[in-house]
Formats: sequence, structure tokens, C-alpha cells
Amino acid sequence: MSVRRDMKRVRARGGWADRAVPELVTDASGEVRRASVPPLVPPEPGSGLADAPFRNAAAEPDLVVVRRRVGEAWRPVTAARFAEEIAAVAAGLVAAGLPVGGRVALMSRTRYEWAVLEFAIWSAGGQSVPVYPTASAEQLAWQLADSGATLLLVETAEHAALAERAVAGLADRPRVWRLDEDALGQLAALGAETPAAEVTARRAALTADTVATLTYTSGTTGRPRGCVLTHGNLWAETANLAELLIPVFEEVTGERPTTLIFLPLAHILGRTIQLACVAGRVEIGHCPSVKPAELRPELASFQPSFVVGVPYLFEKIHETGRVTAERLGRGASFDRADRIAVAWARAELAAYQDGGRGPGLRLRAAKALYDLLVYRRIRAALGGRLRYAISGGSPLDERLSLFFLGCGVLVYEGYGLTETTSAATLNPPLAPRFGTVGQPVPGAAVRIAEDGEVWIRGDIVFGSYWGNPAATEEALADGWFRTGDLGRLDRDGYLTITGRKKDLLITSGGKNVSPSVLEDRLRGRPLVGQCMVVGDGRSYVAALITLEPEATAHWLTTRGRPADTRFDELRADPELLADIQRAVDYANEAVSRAESIRRFRLVEGEFTEENGLLTPSLKIRRAAVAAAYAGQIEALYA
Repeated sequence: MSVRRDMKRVRARGGWADRAVPELVTDASGEVRRASVPPLVPPEPGSGLADAPFRNAAAEPDLVVVRRRVGEAWRPVTAARFAEEIAAVAAGLVAAGLPVGGRVALMSRTRYEWAVLEFAIWSAGGQSVPVYPTASAEQLAWQLADSGATLLLVETAEHAALAERAVAGLADRPRVWRLDEDALGQLAALGAETPAAEVTARRAALTADTVATLTYTSGTTGRPRGCVLTHGNLWAETANLAELLIPVFEEVTGERPTTLIFLPLAHILGRTIQLACVAGRVEIGHCPSVKPAELRPELASFQPSFVVGVPYLFEKIHETGRVTAERLGRGASFDRADRIAVAWARAELAAYQDGGRGPGLRLRAAKALYDLLVYRRIRAALGGRLRYAISGGSPLDERLSLFFLGCGVLVYEGYGLTETTSAATLNPPLAPRFGTVGQPVPGAAVRIAEDGEVWIRGDIVFGSYWGNPAATEEALADGWFRTGDLGRLDRDGYLTITGRKKDLLITSGGKNVSPSVLEDRLRGRPLVGQCMVVGDGRSYVAALITLEPEATAHWLTTRGRPADTRFDELRADPELLADIQRAVDYANEAVSRAESIRRFRLVEGEFTEENGLLTPSLKIRRAAVAAAYAGQIEALYA
């Protein structure tokens, strides 16, 4: 892969580079305080995305828009068939009593039926209410009651049993269908007598201001808030992303892009990517799990040309590559391959951006060698055909981005929230800048407030929190959304996130410390599973660190230690502690001495969504972790 060759060719042949240049506003000192990018696509006055499958069917009825997993095979679904299923299910929702503006809750993992259902809900004039498939009965009951959903679709028998408990105390119990009992077929049969004109009229009545979805934040504290997102919000996000990215992907690869969607569709990032792909006629497939061990065979089978993931995925693929190499007795070779990939990527990017010579002969030769030994295995773990990836949810270690570029996969990092309909910034496809989350997406603006808080404005910004005017007033000011995140803009309008206001630690010496900078770097290192930096009101910064089970098992094997070594023995093992200290030293390179981790403590167990220590989007629930490990935190300061 040659970044310079591909990007220069695309820049020469297309106008994309000149269509998304940010306008900058500086303060008296010359510091950039605001960046905005004009939209690439005009606002959609009508039904917009709800019409997308039907436009596709009319324009290219035989085009394969989805490949659906059926047993061991991926079965093609044409644009015409996809639109037919949507229309049939929409008719069923109307027959089931869904009124215009009514809400339908969806509780399922990522799968084909979700795509059909959301478009069907909109075609029937309704609003979707996504529910994480890992939600508890209490959480489901809260979202059903708060949203007023009258219909509920769940995936499995387990979900159905949980739903039965959740709705038991509700005055108005929603009607429930199960996806694994052919809910789509049942709804289609129910709507057989519904006039097609009724569905068409409902879809035609949608406007940019019509509410499309009530999407609840995953929330690290307290009850989740329902973000009211309109069809206009979704159109502004997805149509501009499709126009920004898809032409470049097509030009570089010379073929129609394909992607496997595996992020939870209850999360706004997974859904907006799905919607952008449908609008842009990108072929998609679905995988119900983001766990690397379950995802890797699906990637190998589907072979996407790009994917959208979270840092956890890229961290674990890198770690798996290391573990595999060590099992083959090539651990030192992997470490050298890692360094070569990073060095090559730095030189290649510098040459592209600044016109330098690029990687020298020795570096090119070393990269060619390790492409045979290591990099092709990394590409194989991502399906073999992958050229591009988008990472969101939390910051990705810059060194990891460089490593993947050296392997032949260009990872674009972005940033956004549910309140901004997913991505508010994204590294532009022809001008990536690693270590940043990019420039504003077309149609959006980013502003840095006096206290360093990141504010967002544009058609992507939500209108309100459902039934919570006080929270809405606190979050929105003159059209600007106050994200709660801290950041800075560079001279070209690229945003770097430096932390979260509520997560800032203030040591007893008065030093402000952003824990996310340290945590993000730590998580990408060998043996580290999860971690949480502590130190608020304390004399120094410390960290709780969990061990990654698979990497730890491999570490024990390669050192001839018993596989059943107790955690207490591991925690006292000088060699393992030295390896963790190297990871801590790497994290500390990003901060000043006053902000660095002085002590760490290995803690037993894992931070997971199941035990309540992570949100469904894999963010740490800091208060829950602090309560669960209160004794260990005190021991750090004893």
C-alpha cells in the first residue's frame, strides 16, 4: 500500500480535497478557537433516509445491497427485495396499531432484521427506540415507560423472558414479537391486508423535523437520557459522511466498497454507519458480536473492504498478532516488525504531507520482509481485503494507528456522541493526521470554550433530551452542544480530545490530570486488560490494572509457569510486574511528571459490561469501579 500514490491519484482525479476545507476563527493570541466545514450535501426537506431503500430499488433493483448470514453462507439481498421486506413489515406495524409518531422498541444484537425493522418503523411513520441487548429488566422497563413505546421486538427467548418481567409493572404493556420466531414474517402476514398506499403516504409525510428515533445514551452515571434525533439530524450526518468517504474508497480500491457491521446497533455509531451505507449503496453484512474471537471468522468469511470499530478491536488484533508470533517462537520478530511498521508509516505520511523523500531503501526492504512474516497475518485477521477502517468511541493510541498503516490498513479516527448523531469530527480521507480525531464533518462546527470544553453546532446536533427540559437547557446554548469533553484545535482545524471535564482528577497539589490520556495508552499494551487512573485529592496519580486473560495465559506458557497459577502469585511475580511497569512507563511518556502514574496495583477480575463496570459502549463506569475496588485504591496510598 502506498499512501502517497493512492491519495495523490485521488486528489488529482477528484475534487474531494477542496470540498471540505475548514473555515477557522482564531483569538487574539492566534490560537484556533473555532473550525467549521460547509456541508457537501444540501438539507433533505422530505423523508430523506426513509426513502433510501426505495430509491435504490427503483434505480438499481438487482443490485446486491446486503449479504445476509444464513447458516454457513452469505445470501445476497437485492435492493428490490430489501425494499419489499421493508414495505411488508411496515404494513404489519400499521396493522398492529402503530400510530403516526408512535414508538417501537428494538432489543437485539446486530443482525439483518434490525436494518429492515428500522426502515419499516420509519415507513410506517413511527419512531425507533433502540435498547441494548444486554440491558437488565429494570433498564428495559425504564426505557419502555419513559419512551411510551407501544410495540417491542426482542431477539431471543431470553430477551422475551426478561421483557415479561420488565413490562409486568407497566400500565400499558407493549405487544412483543421475537426475531428468532420469525417476527418479520409474522408482521408481514399481519399487514397483508394493509393498503400499500397507506404506508407510502405515511413515509411521504415525514419531514426533516419529524422525530426518527429516541436513542438513549449508554451513560457512565445515572439513568440514560433519551436523545431526540430527527430525520434531518440523521440525513445531515449520514449523507455527508457517505459523500465524504465513499468516492475516495471507490477510487482507491477500484471497486464498490463493502463493510461488515458489528458494532451494537443500539449505539448511534453502528446505526449511522449502516444508514450511510444504505444511502450510498455500499454492500453490508452483519455480525452479532464485537468480541475478537467471534468476529475474526466472520471478517475472514465476509472480507469487507472497510470496517468501523472501536479502539478495543484494534488493540486486541494487535495483541493477538503478538501472542501468535510468540507461540511460534517469533516474539522478537514481531516486536521488530512493530517498530518497522511504525517507522515506515511515519516516513510515508511525512512524505505525503510535507513532500519529503519517504521511507529509505533499508526501511522499504525491511517492510517487504515483514509483510511476508507479520503484516499479511494482521490483514488476514481483518478479512484480507481491508484497506480502510474508522475508529470511534474513545481515543486510539497514535502508535497503533501507525502500526496498522504499516500493515496496509489506514485507520481514520473520529469523535462524536449520541447528541451529535454520531461523528462530529473525522480525519479527512485525503489528509489524515494521526493523534487527532480530525476536522469537523461537513456541515458541522467545533468551538473550544474558554475552559477548554468542546462545543458542537450543526444540523447533526440533537434538539432535546426526551421529557427533560432542565438537562436540555444545560446541554444546549445558542445552538451549541456542550459535550463535556475537553480538547484543542490545531492550526488546521484538527481536534484533539484531552479528557473529560467530569473525569478530571485534581491532586492534593492542585494538578489537573486527565485520566483518559493515560488509560488509552495503557490499554493498548501487552498484558493490560482494563485500567482506571485514580488520584483525585491524593498526593500522586496511581492506577488499577486488570490482566488480559488470553495474554496472561500465553505469558505463563512461554515462561514455563503453571497454567493454574493463582492471581496472588501473579500479582507478586517480579517478571510480570516489570512487564506491566514498562506499559506504565509507555503511558507516562504522554504526560508531565506531575501527571504520571507513580504506583499501580493489579486487581483480580475484569471490567465488563456484565458486571456493571463498563457501559455497553465499553466506557468505564468510574464510580462503580471505585466502589468495587475501594480497598485496593486505599492500598495504593497506604
